[in-house]
Amino acid sequence: MTIIDPPGGHGRPAVPPAAASALARCVSLEPEKFAAAHWGRVPLLSRAAELPNTDGFADLLSPEDADELLSRRGLRTPFLRVAKDGQLVPAARFTGGGGAGAEIGDQVRDERILELYAAGATLVLQGLHRLWPALIDFARDLGAALAQPLQVNAYLTPPGSQGFATHYDTHDVFVLQVDGRKHWRIHPPVLTDPLERQPWGGRADEVSATADGPAALDVVLEPGDALYLPRGWLHSAQAQESRSLHLTVGIRALTRYALVEELLALAAEDPRLRAGLPFGTDVADPEAIEPELAETVEALRDWLLRADPVAVAARLRDRAWPAARPAPIRPLAQAAALDTLAADSRIAPRDGLRWQLTPAADGRVALRLTDRTVTLPAQCAPALRALLTSTGVRVGDLPGLDDDADRLVLARRLLREAVAVPA
Repeated sequence: MTIIDPPGGHGRPAVPPAAASALARCVSLEPEKFAAAHWGRVPLLSRAAELPNTDGFADLLSPEDADELLSRRGLRTPFLRVAKDGQLVPAARFTGGGGAGAEIGDQVRDERILELYAAGATLVLQGLHRLWPALIDFARDLGAALAQPLQVNAYLTPPGSQGFATHYDTHDVFVLQVDGRKHWRIHPPVLTDPLERQPWGGRADEVSATADGPAALDVVLEPGDALYLPRGWLHSAQAQESRSLHLTVGIRALTRYALVEELLALAAEDPRLRAGLPFGTDVADPEAIEPELAETVEALRDWLLRADPVAVAARLRDRAWPAARPAPIRPLAQAAALDTLAADSRIAPRDGLRWQLTPAADGRVALRLTDRTVTLPAQCAPALRALLTSTGVRVGDLPGLDDDADRLVLARRLLREAVAVPA
């Protein structure tokens, strides 16, 4: 398969100009130094004075914004969790019907939230990268800088309270302190680089014993401070004399184990590996299993030496691309743009769009997107390439097509497919 000029290399979206500034808001080091010394290795504390955020992180989500979400936006589970004394509060205790005309039984009830919060419960607003405009844009920009999909949660903790006991996450995080002060205690991992299938609950005794020892980092985060934690590092946090609001940006990176999983899935193509064990084999007997294991390992080794990187990349693409959504589009404005499109109109690629341009059958070109493939005449390839690698282009300047009528047909198709947006 030939890939024609994938954006950013290997199907990555073109990095928007805001991406570098989004990362700079989270770490006090240059990206190269951060990657070499801290990424996936050790925590990094960045004080507000070392970061360019003159007003901290309240522009992303302020306490007033959180109140708006909890009271006026019809929030539903699982976009809210409530934790008290290290345990999750059952959703039935703070949700109910949506009232007349809303046949929904799990909307957040603000009076119940007030009761729980006033009694010391921590409120966890989840999936804010899908809910709150400023965080939708920030997560997309930061995700482009890291080339990884992100999730964003917010933690609102009453004075003196602690939502969760010492634990570790199976993904890297940035902690961005918005309001109040929170005391963090960080300890080294009991399991380096844990996978999602290896949560901390399976090692609760080790976690507890390590948490009783000296901390690798014992710090109070002030508004505007940021903390990077690699996956596996133990942490606990307690609000101080006033309420605390912080954002947690979770980085859902693929691992080498994901390569192993996809290789094993593809190994089902090998007849030697699909073969059954001999009749009557006692699978509990190591001596009976040993020759079968040796032959299986040999067959697997032979197959792995012939593994097709194109096939593996295609499977990884299908895992990774859906995890990061492109920029939202406005359906009404998009439809209106179709009606007024002209040669002088400007269109731009949808921010964060994942795509690959490849030759297709019958001399056509295939534009592969996250959830579908759009097939177009081969002469559209130069115009597609020009648009998708640009920050915006005049419709009448799209190259490779005979006249403006053809350019308008292509531009309308790309607007309808939500590949392009009005610039």
